[in-house]
Amino acid sequence: MKKTEINSTKIAKLAGVSRSTVSRVINDYPNVPEKTKEKVMKLIKQHNYYPNLSAQVLAGKRTRTIGLFLIDSGHVSTDMISNLLIARVIESASLLGYYVLTHIIRNTEDKEAIRTVKESFYQKRIDGGIFIGAANYEPFLEQLIAEGFIIAILDQDLPGHNESNRIVINFDNETGAEQAIDYLVSLNHKRIGVITGDLERFSGPAKFQGYKHAMQKHKLQLVDNWVISGDFNEASGYKAIYDLVRMNATDLPTAIFTANDNVAFGAIRALNELGIRVPEDISIIGFDDHVLSARFKPALTTIHVDFEQLMHKLTSALIDRIEKDTKVFKQLMVGTSLVIRDSCREI
Repeated sequence: MKKTEINSTKIAKLAGVSRSTVSRVINDYPNVPEKTKEKVMKLIKQHNYYPNLSAQVLAGKRTRTIGLFLIDSGHVSTDMISNLLIARVIESASLLGYYVLTHIIRNTEDKEAIRTVKESFYQKRIDGGIFIGAANYEPFLEQLIAEGFIIAILDQDLPGHNESNRIVINFDNETGAEQAIDYLVSLNHKRIGVITGDLERFSGPAKFQGYKHAMQKHKLQLVDNWVISGDFNEASGYKAIYDLVRMNATDLPTAIFTANDNVAFGAIRALNELGIRVPEDISIIGFDDHVLSARFKPALTTIHVDFEQLMHKLTSALIDRIEKDTKVFKQLMVGTSLVIRDSCREI
């Protein structure tokens, strides 16, 4: 049976009051007699009346919805880390009484795609937004922040950009990379290469800097041919190994640090195809502690990052900023730890 339409005008007629009085009751204005308020609220509940969201926004109410935007040109549905991040944001927001509007941005150069994202802010469909996968400096994000919208970003470091509506969280990339190299050195490795991450994102150069710092600390030579450009996906790790072997067929490192575990998976697959054994011929160490890393063959030694804690902190900080309207820039950090498995050996 079709639901009978109910609106504030009909509620006002049933209560014997003006439509503006119903509006004042809904928005909890103090200048409404208690008996009138009780009468109107009883009718609202009796008729299951829910005020129009647009009207509430015009009245200055929050939508209790946040945006979650992933910048990724790949297949997000098959990436377990991306799914973990999305699920953790939704769980954390739900615990705090918020909904999550999610959207994938395939290309930040696509003006129509970026216009759609901006609309969700300008039309006040969301109270704030979380962005994952953005370049360290992303012009449209800086525009949203300049307009006063509350933006939370995973993986960014822009010195001097300390706006109170900017919330940033990172894991300790440099320390994690140093932990990886320190461990390899403890296994007597001196010939250590690296497959970098996306150098347009903060974590890419930060991990590379940690690698270089650790190599210098241990007085080890940084060989240019063993520094291979990569990204944060499995395909880039696979390609990097073929590039490395093509350039250095008779002079390979004994160990390789990879920008994340997906890169390590691709690297190990390529090494297997080339008849190079892991860890007998080359040790591989990752970064992230992907959910599949313990089950991989060989089980991957890696640097653990608590992604659930990371996204819970970021989501909570965003909602706290929405509700308390504080004027303080917030920058958060999550630590890392070494997880020893089977992909590295002592020499």
